[in-house]
Amino acid sequence: MRTPGHDFELAVGFLHAEGALGGAPITGIRYCGTGRPVDSDFNVVTVETAGVAPAPIPRLGSTTSSCGMCGVDAIEELTERLRIFPAYEAWDHEMLLGLPDVAEPHQELFASTGASHAAAAFSRSGNLLVLREDIGRHNAVDKVIGRLLLDEYTDWIDTALFVSGRASFEMVQKSWAAGVSALVAVSGASSLAVATARRAGLTMYGFARSGTGTSYSPE
Repeated sequence: MRTPGHDFELAVGFLHAEGALGGAPITGIRYCGTGRPVDSDFNVVTVETAGVAPAPIPRLGSTTSSCGMCGVDAIEELTERLRIFPAYEAWDHEMLLGLPDVAEPHQELFASTGASHAAAAFSRSGNLLVLREDIGRHNAVDKVIGRLLLDEYTDWIDTALFVSGRASFEMVQKSWAAGVSALVAVSGASSLAVATARRAGLTMYGFARSGTGTSYSPE
C-alpha cells in the first residue's frame, strides 16, 4: 500500500534497504516485466541487475503502509550485514533541528490532505536534496533513498534524513543501510530505534519542532 507516484524510486529504495541489490548496478527498471503495465494497474515494478544481484529471500510477513517489516528474525537479518559508521564530522545540531521548518513548505500533499508523511534528504550545509511524500512513512523514505541511488549519489555520510513521523527502528535501519549518518524526526523514538542508532553510530534527534528536540544518539 502506497501513494502512487515515484514508483521506480520506491522499488529501488526498498530493495536497497532490504539488501536485495547486494551492491549490484541497476541495468533496467520498468512497470511489469511480464506483460502490459495496465494489466497490473501499474502496481508491479521490475528492477533488473543483469543477474548480478543475489537470489532474493522471501519475506516472512506482509508490507503495509504503517509497518514495512515485523519479527525478530527480520530485524536481525536487516542489521547483521551493516557495519558501524566510520568516524564522521559532528553535525551542527541547530541546523539539524531546523530541518522540519525547511521541509514543511515543500509538503504539498500534506498541506492539501493532512494525511501523508514526508521524508527528505539534506546536505551537511542544510540544503534540501530531495523530498517525497507518501501515506506510509517507510515508503516516503524509500522514495528519497531510491531517487538518490538512481542519481548515483555518493555523499551519503554527509547526508541527513528528515522524517515527519516517529523515529522507528525501520527509519534507523533504512538510514543505516543507505549510509546516512543523521536522522531527524518530528516525533519520539522507540527504544529499539534508540538502541539501534547507538549501535550504528548514527546521530539521531526526535521531537524536532520549532528549533528544539531530544538527542537520542550518540549518548
